[in-house]
This record gives sequence, C-alpha cells and structure tokens, in this order.
Amino acid sequence: SFDNGVNRDSFVTDYNNLLDQIDQLAKDASFNGVNLLDGNDLSVKFNEDGSSKLDISGVSFGSSGLGLSDTTTTAFQGDAGVNAAITALDKATNTLRTQSSTFGNNLAVVENRQNFTDALIGVLESGAGGLTLADTNEEGANLLALQTRQQLGTTALSLANQGDQAVLRFI
Repeated sequence: SFDNGVNRDSFVTDYNNLLDQIDQLAKDASFNGVNLLDGNDLSVKFNEDGSSKLDISGVSFGSSGLGLSDTTTTAFQGDAGVNAAITALDKATNTLRTQSSTFGNNLAVVENRQNFTDALIGVLESGAGGLTLADTNEEGANLLALQTRQQLGTTALSLANQGDQAVLRFI
C-alpha cells in the first residue's frame, strides 16, 4: 500500500535522484561558456562601442537555488514531510515560470534587434549596390561621350581637309 514505509522510502530516493538531475541540467545549460542557469550574467551588445546593450542576469537554478533540498529517508514517513516537499516544488515551479517569462522577454528584445539589424544590412547593401551601379553607368556614359567627341573631331578635321583640297583643285 501507499502508506507502507518501504514505498515512501523509495520515493525519497527517487526524489533525491530527481534533484541530482536538476543540478546536472542546470550545470550543463551553457552556451559559449555562459550559463544563465548557473549564475553567469550575459551582456548582449547591439553596437560596436557597447553603448546600446542588454544585460541579462543569470540565476542559480540548481535544486538548492530553487529552494529544493535532499530529504532523508524518514522525511516522507508522515504526510507533513510529503506536503512540505509539494509546497517546495510548487514554489520552484512558480520561480521557473517567472524566470522563463523574463528570459522570454529578453529573447524577444534580442530577436527584434536582430531583425532590425538584418533589415538595415539589406537596405545598406542595396544602397551600396545602387551607388556602385550608378557610378559604373555614369562612367560608361562619360566614356561614350568622350569617344563620340573624338570621332566628331576627327570627322570634322577630315571634312575640313577634304574641303581645302577641293578648293585647291579648282584653283
């Protein structure tokens, strides 16, 4: 039966094993050397001089940071010990939900800034491409105008020489 002390003792072992897993998960939740669940802070810089940034505070979310602690084999012998563990788990769940919301808000800020930066990069690349293309077209037109002037000058000189030679033949 459920009230059997042997069953409750096995629940204590299971509970303590779960706390160990929580500790391990919190320790393993790092990226690029930053672990927000193990108390590391993160500063996300949005520009080159760091004047625009988002500071994200890390939390200690191992079992002890969540207010959960290992229990002894006698802790679950009475209902009071079980109820105390349930209350601690409820508080830990609320703490996790609150922090999840905070991290979610921080993520939304970073994603919005990333989308803005991506759009700005697109506009700048398009503008740079337009400037490069406009310069090439302008230089091409200038070269064509110069070549046309040279050809017209050569043709005019040739016609002038032919006119002079025709006049000399009549004389």
